[in-house]
Amino acid sequence: MNTAGALTGKVALVAGATRGSGRAMAVELGRAGATVYATGRTTREHVSEVGRATETIEGTAELIEEAGGTGVAVPTDHLDPEQVRALTERIDREQGRLDILVNDIWGGDHLVGWDKKMWEHDLADGMRMLRLGVETHIVTSRYAIPLLIRNPGGLVVEVTDGTEEYNGPRYRNPFYYDLAKYAPLRMAHGLAEELPEYGATAVCLTPGWLRSEAMLDTAFKVTEENWREGAAQNPHFAISESPVLVGRAVTALAADPDVARFNGKSLSSGGLAQEYGFTDADGSAPDAWRYMTEVDQSAKTADVTGYR
Repeated sequence: MNTAGALTGKVALVAGATRGSGRAMAVELGRAGATVYATGRTTREHVSEVGRATETIEGTAELIEEAGGTGVAVPTDHLDPEQVRALTERIDREQGRLDILVNDIWGGDHLVGWDKKMWEHDLADGMRMLRLGVETHIVTSRYAIPLLIRNPGGLVVEVTDGTEEYNGPRYRNPFYYDLAKYAPLRMAHGLAEELPEYGATAVCLTPGWLRSEAMLDTAFKVTEENWREGAAQNPHFAISESPVLVGRAVTALAADPDVARFNGKSLSSGGLAQEYGFTDADGSAPDAWRYMTEVDQSAKTADVTGYR
């Protein structure tokens, strides 16, 4: 699918664009011609609680520019309503419109007590996780959507980890992580009931097994160039995808004049690759969530044949 220039004249806000999927979505939207406001808490002068100084929102804006788009880095704590209000007022003042809102705010991985029971998990960490993964999305939508619905054709994308089909029947332990990652599905569902009368659409989108910066250099100690070596540690890692795939997924949605057909739906980067015909950076099209259900969760031997 060729989206070059398809979003020229469009304005996007990618909330949580410092790294990973948020950064890739911001860059790919810019590559398609959009003006992209990239927000986050890590700048070249300040490092957020995530603790990674290697990726910043200024760096994201520069990558957008290199891709041919217009990138605007705006330091924003999306838990602070006044900062979010100021952000949307700035977009209105500078652009007079908002066409695409991507709620990708998270930054809670360091708080997760994996495999701990609800009553064993640190309460403060759990509640902080919910604030980062749920409250931030609500605050951002509250202030951004009034600008987005001024013109018909607006798109709201809630980003999470896992599809409705995968998350629905499964417990994504621990308790707080499960809630944080299921909530965006419900938020997209609720907004899908309220937005159509304004000509706008809401969807929930998930990447597959994402080769984020932290996944590569911390979890598997590999790079994007030699990532396949990570399969020696976990053979299912062979189904993983680069952030480019979900970046191309959100761009395909934003460029689709018939995107309303997906209103309220749970979508995945792999599923949309099949729908629109785009690929990951290496030319493959991994369908991670189908693989996770049919192979990984079924305790079958790792084999990505037919899944990428």
